[in-house]
Amino acid sequence: MEGVEAIPLKEKKKLHRAWAMYDWANSAYNLVITSTIFPIYYVAVTRNPSNEDKVNFFGWEVINTALLNYALAFAYFIIAILSPILSSMADSKGNKKKYMQFFTTTGAIACMGLYFFKTGKVELGILLSVVAAIGYCGSLVFYNAYLPEIAVKSEQDALSAKGFAYGYIGCVLCQLICLVFVFQHDAWFGQEESWGPRVSFLIVGIWWLAWALIPFKVLPSKPVAIKITAKGKNAVRGSFSALKKVWKQVQTMPRLKVYLGAFFFYSMGVQTVMLAAAVFGSKVVKKQVEGKWVDMEAQDLIPAILMIQLVAILGAMLMAKLSAKMGNFKVLMINIFIWVCVCVLAYFTRTNYEFYGIAVLVGFVMGGIQSLSRSTFSKLIPEDSRDNTSYFSFYDVMEKMSIVLGMFSFAFIEQITGDMRNAIIGLTSYFIVGFILLLFTQKAPLKRSKKV
Repeated sequence: MEGVEAIPLKEKKKLHRAWAMYDWANSAYNLVITSTIFPIYYVAVTRNPSNEDKVNFFGWEVINTALLNYALAFAYFIIAILSPILSSMADSKGNKKKYMQFFTTTGAIACMGLYFFKTGKVELGILLSVVAAIGYCGSLVFYNAYLPEIAVKSEQDALSAKGFAYGYIGCVLCQLICLVFVFQHDAWFGQEESWGPRVSFLIVGIWWLAWALIPFKVLPSKPVAIKITAKGKNAVRGSFSALKKVWKQVQTMPRLKVYLGAFFFYSMGVQTVMLAAAVFGSKVVKKQVEGKWVDMEAQDLIPAILMIQLVAILGAMLMAKLSAKMGNFKVLMINIFIWVCVCVLAYFTRTNYEFYGIAVLVGFVMGGIQSLSRSTFSKLIPEDSRDNTSYFSFYDVMEKMSIVLGMFSFAFIEQITGDMRNAIIGLTSYFIVGFILLLFTQKAPLKRSKKV
């Protein structure tokens, strides 16, 4: 990593700020579209008086929230297939920035298109949400691959945490702007109720594209520390040969191999909880109004999700400091134990105040586990690696497939039992397996010893 160490300090700081600003840009999608306004709006516009939980999607009658979760699982499945192909092309040509720009633009335009999603247009809403998710996830493949190329290992935990912190601050600011339109649609703008959320989707797309201009201007088009030596080759063949190469290298590194297994399982739980939190609150949790228990509304749910984001900033920073003292693996296990508690408590949650308490707990561990997972993997990559994008593509494929299985199982359990609580409690098994594998990760050697 001589190239990284040779970067002047002033230039490196500028590079790190620019890299973190992409989290600031794209996290608005993650909060508004996947976590707050869109899921709440989606549940509201897909309910009907005769059969309030069922929708018709191209002739298929399905529970509305299960459909949304199936759609997200499908989106992550598509990107899991595409990302290794695109990563191989980026590695061979050294132009990962162009791919970041393509996926960013695609995702942002899809967000803007959600402005036209209204009652009776469930197919349009689902299809655009799938495209937006693909754009978001696709851009992160190349964004994450920059981390080991712009920071030495001793800097990566802090830089990863900085990225998440920027993201949480940026998305909260964007959310506050959106809330003006959501809650003041009539008083300030003289518009009907659905107009506010739809304008929010438009704002997210603009926010994402505009702030992304900073990293796109500063981040290098070619890797800082890695000289591109690969020649052009068939993209599909090159992608799978790159993944095969990474897989073979992983087999020689027991600690990395076991860690990836642990990461796969606990990610199934983490990502599913984060993606399903808003719909869980809007369908399952109740509040008391004039002696009657009624569903939580946007004004009840959105502050809770915002609280998660704010607490997550502190959580990410605290976990980064703890990892410096205790080590990444121990801190990750603490996080996973808390996640198990979150799932158990959520199963018994009935009221809005109980939901708020769990929201604080989720926020505390959400930023920490994401940040540490990324930086831990980055540290376990061989220092002399010349294909960081392929390594992070491998990591990304595992993460996306864990989301596919997590979201699909969550939707399937809700579909067959009719109760989202059963789906939530089912997630605990994924966390438990991840915790056990992390115990083995600590004891595993860095490299497999050669037979004499």
